[in-house]
Amino acid sequence: MAARIALGLAIALVFAAPPADAQTRKPTAQEVAAIRNCATKYQDNVDEAERQCVFNLVADPCTKRPEASSNLGTTDCYRVEWVIWDNLLNENFKTLMKSLDDQQNAKLRAMQQAWIAYRDSTCNFYMDKIQGSMAISMGAACATRETARRALLLRFFDQL
Repeated sequence: MAARIALGLAIALVFAAPPADAQTRKPTAQEVAAIRNCATKYQDNVDEAERQCVFNLVADPCTKRPEASSNLGTTDCYRVEWVIWDNLLNENFKTLMKSLDDQQNAKLRAMQQAWIAYRDSTCNFYMDKIQGSMAISMGAACATRETARRALLLRFFDQL
């Protein structure tokens, strides 16, 4: 029981802090550029952007390094990519807001709040279901994937 509570606290910390505060290293300029360039290349096709850009450029190569062999090391790889997508999401959100009227902006904010609740409840469910240390890295991967998907979608909305 105590172990489950400790793991629950660990995963809560993964999602309680903003991505930038949760990581042990910052993304490199090359990692940021790789994801930004990929997202731009596939900006007209959200599904293809997800297939090509999410995990393939930062998290997966990172997890193959010796220092990422632990659950926490793997989690950190996902957190590094999460930061990149979170920054892109925030930029895309602000850009989209500039193109909308007041009523549309209110609906966009409501949509984002609902999405954040969805992302958090979905990604935190790994702890409920798995109840083990693997849930931490799986939850971090989930948050990265969902944030990337959202960043790509907001950019797509801005093009409409």
